[in-house]
Amino acid sequence: MQPLTSKEMDYISDSLSNEDLLMKQCANLVGVSQHPQVRQLFTQLVERHQQHHHHLMNELQHHQSIAPSQLQ
Repeated sequence: MQPLTSKEMDYISDSLSNEDLLMKQCANLVGVSQHPQVRQLFTQLVERHQQHHHHLMNELQHHQSIAPSQLQ
């Protein structure tokens, strides 16, 4: 497996930010919704975005171990 490129790292970083924002927005909608089915849907979406965030973080950690050392 090859190390991630800087462009790929930037993409993952942006994706992590997006997943974090989506989790917060869905959690907010869970808190303000009066309809149980809507709350359930957004609760599921929070969990899905948490899974995505976790998966992206795991990939970064995995690739960190194979990334070439930077010379200073």
